[in-house]
Amino acid sequence: MQYRLATLVWTIVVFTSSCLFAGDAVFEADFNGPDATKSWIPAAAARLATGWKDSPSLVVERASAEGPGARMVRMALPLEKLRGTRVRVEAMAKADEVAKPPKPYNGLKCMLHTVSPGGPRWTQQNDVYGTFDWKPLRFTAEIPRDATEAWLMLGLEQTTGRAWFDDLRITVIGRQRSKPKQAPSGPVAKTHDLPRLRGTMISPRATEADLRVLGGQWKANHVRWQLTWGGFPRSPADKGDLAAYDAWLEASLAHIDRLLPVCEELGIQVLIDLHTPPGGRDDANECRMFKEARFQQAFLDVWEKIPRRYRGKKTVWGYDLVNEPVEGVVADGLLDWRALAEKVARRVRELDPEHAIIVEPAPWGSPEALDWFEPLDVPGVVYSVHMYQPHQFTHQGIYGNPTGVRYPGMVEGRMWDKAELRRRLEPVASYQRDYNVPIYIGEFSAIRWAPGDSAYQYLRDLIEIFEEHGWDWAYHAFREWDGWSVEHGPDRDDRAPAKTPTDRQKLLRGWFEKNRRR
Repeated sequence: MQYRLATLVWTIVVFTSSCLFAGDAVFEADFNGPDATKSWIPAAAARLATGWKDSPSLVVERASAEGPGARMVRMALPLEKLRGTRVRVEAMAKADEVAKPPKPYNGLKCMLHTVSPGGPRWTQQNDVYGTFDWKPLRFTAEIPRDATEAWLMLGLEQTTGRAWFDDLRITVIGRQRSKPKQAPSGPVAKTHDLPRLRGTMISPRATEADLRVLGGQWKANHVRWQLTWGGFPRSPADKGDLAAYDAWLEASLAHIDRLLPVCEELGIQVLIDLHTPPGGRDDANECRMFKEARFQQAFLDVWEKIPRRYRGKKTVWGYDLVNEPVEGVVADGLLDWRALAEKVARRVRELDPEHAIIVEPAPWGSPEALDWFEPLDVPGVVYSVHMYQPHQFTHQGIYGNPTGVRYPGMVEGRMWDKAELRRRLEPVASYQRDYNVPIYIGEFSAIRWAPGDSAYQYLRDLIEIFEEHGWDWAYHAFREWDGWSVEHGPDRDDRAPAKTPTDRQKLLRGWFEKNRRR
């Protein structure tokens, strides 16, 4: 299947002249002048003192004798300018004996808080505590078009100590995607010649025997083959050794090469997924290719190597450019994720006119992230999201989440059922309607020890929604970690596969039975 390079044209809604665009400043404060704290509430929670560059700074403190607690001030931001924007928040901060808080999101706080019908959001830089001299705090945040409140908050939370703040700035770096006045007509463009791809993500250590079970016995017609070095999100790539990265990548691709003939025999379409990008991720899980030019260049080089290697290979469906990208604040002179994705996609398409190019929005490939990702002007692109919401249910018992969370049921004060899942996936359905583009669900899952048949019900409801929309999908994961395994039962302590097929396994296999093969 060949794609012709062409310019894609949509008629978009023109924003009013009151809108701000990339590079425009929304808010600035330097605390000079006697009334500098007047607009911050409650004013009594902060004071002015000599600080940054020997000029007045805002100071918030909580004595150790008071014990850990919260002391913060906040200021309302101009919603009429902010709605529908993505912003960079920057501040200079200094700390004196700010005690280590119980959670990464506690401690010294410079935070943007928004409220909208979709729920509240709190965005900030985490893990800020201790004693340090003036240093910058930076993070990005998104303000929905339907936001009803937006606040900038400064102070301390669940800790004690003293914090100084100065030189605050909020700058627009992007906008929520434009909606076409009229959606393109006709069927969604196909990137393969099958009615549907239904399969699973597989371990980077997958064997021929694994593939023969998944494709031969279970009838899956698709695998998302993750190129993962060591683990996720932490990886040996985080050390920044590009020579070691290249050696790992070559060995990983050689493993795929050895098993591609097996996939071809079984009628399995392979998606090559770059799970570990050059440079890996920093402590905030942000991809380091948005922080250092050498990693961004290495990323471009990878996507010359891979399509040159697999062009013409009919068993390869496509290329997933990077798993769950996270930008954070992009370093000066580097491309943000959308610009980088378009540059890479154009390069891939020139080298390989056939295979699909799969792109996930930042951050984390979440459904709502598509609202902030304009389609790429490149043919043959498939837009992909991952679905693990609500995390307290799908990830219960790991990453500090409690157990005993049921589906359907109340999670964090909201009823989660099939209707709520459909609502959470509406940004994906809307994206497909607006641009007539193909959608791929690259990951979805629920931990196997969810109470009762909760995991089965959750997976069943999701798959039915995917099928309603005609989306291709891959379950996470087959023979990777047993926590996600449908071959294992609900007993967390039993690490052996169940003696009889679980309901979750029967569910997947029932859908795989509907598959057609090339």
